[in-house]
Amino acid sequence: MSPFAATAETDKSNTIIDITPHAHTKLVELRDAETEGAQLGLRLEILSQPGEDFRYDLSFDFFTKAAFTDEVRTINGLKVIIPGKDVESFQGAVIDHSDAQGLLIRNPNKPKAPNVEGLVRDDEVSAQIEAIVSGEVNPALAAHGGFVTFAGHDTEGTAYFTMGGGCHGCSMSRQTMLEGVQTTISAQVPQITKVRDLTDHSTGANPFYS
Repeated sequence: MSPFAATAETDKSNTIIDITPHAHTKLVELRDAETEGAQLGLRLEILSQPGEDFRYDLSFDFFTKAAFTDEVRTINGLKVIIPGKDVESFQGAVIDHSDAQGLLIRNPNKPKAPNVEGLVRDDEVSAQIEAIVSGEVNPALAAHGGFVTFAGHDTEGTAYFTMGGGCHGCSMSRQTMLEGVQTTISAQVPQITKVRDLTDHSTGANPFYS
């Protein structure tokens, strides 16, 4: 368990996630429409796997029956239940509501890297790549609402990534990966000569893979 997650679990004044007034009003309205609404809390869970864009499940559940590993917080009278595995990924996120989009989660966090057997992620080359991704690649992709997550590299000079946000399902993502990410990484890390995209783009908002 990371120190960050441990802090969130032990500090009950840390609500983990924030809720805007408009969203709070809507959630309380939905909760109170449920049978035994006074005993229900909003359960937030991340359904996606590491390396995939976040997919969320929002439901009402009995907060008195929350699992021992769940974190339960009270935000202006509304109980919020978050599985322990998702605490770090929800830290600093905001639940909002609009008439056009309904309930939505604004999350500043990035998905965790996928664990791909055979790839290296804990050596000096990986540290160099991570620094370039956080300092150069992702700030450039952020202008288009996208980001990449480093999954590791093999022993033959290939670095592997997943693409998220606006890059997930985008028809230009192959070009972005090959021309942008590969050029940036290979110019500064001589051990890396090419990159590969592990993203399942068929699940993106604008899928171009069949």
